[in-house]
Amino acid sequence: MSSQSPAWVSETFWKKMAIWVTAGSFVLLIFLTFDSMRQILAGSSRVPDYSVINKDISYRYDKSRKRFQPVIEGDAPLFGKALSEEQAEQLVTLGKKTIQAKNCMNCHTLLGNGAYYAPDLTKAWLDQAWGSKDIREDLMVQFLMDPEKYARTYGSQRKMPQLGITEKEAKAIVAFLKWMSSIDTNGFPNNFTAIGEGEEE
Repeated sequence: MSSQSPAWVSETFWKKMAIWVTAGSFVLLIFLTFDSMRQILAGSSRVPDYSVINKDISYRYDKSRKRFQPVIEGDAPLFGKALSEEQAEQLVTLGKKTIQAKNCMNCHTLLGNGAYYAPDLTKAWLDQAWGSKDIREDLMVQFLMDPEKYARTYGSQRKMPQLGITEKEAKAIVAFLKWMSSIDTNGFPNNFTAIGEGEEE
C-alpha cells in the first residue's frame, strides 16, 4: 500500500491554489469594474443621455417586469427650451456639482446613498408634492433659492436651510433631478406614484 499523500494535502498545492484564486478574483474584479462603469455611463441602457431632460418623464408599474420603471415619452423641454446633448450635459453637470458643493447628501439620499434626515431625491422631479407639471419647474427653483419662504415640511418641522443657491444653480439642480428621475433603478423606490399618474393599474 502506497504511503504517498494526495497532492491536495500538500502545502505547495494550497499555495498554488491561493495564487490562482487570487489572480482569478483580480481578473473578475477588473471585468466587473469595467462592466459597472459601462452600465452607469450616460447613454447606456439604464442611464439615458443627458438630453432626456427635453422629454416627458414619468414612473409607472410594468406588469411584465413586476416593478416600477421610468417611462420616457414626448417632448417636454426643461424651462421651455430644447437643449442639445452638449448643452444638456453642461446643465446637468452644473446641477450635480452644485449638489456636491452644497453637501446635499448630508441630509438627503440620492439613488439610495447619503443621509436619511430629509427625503430621498432619486425621483424628486416626479414627486406629487409639486402639485402640477405645469408649475413644477418654477416651484422647484423658488424652493431651492428660498427654502425658508417656500418651506415644505409636511408636519415634520424639518426645514431645508438657506444655502445661497443662485437661479442659475437652481435651474441646473432641477435639470440634474429630472435627468436622475429617468435612470432605471430596478424599481427603486417601490410603490411611488409619480406626479400626473394614477394608482397602480
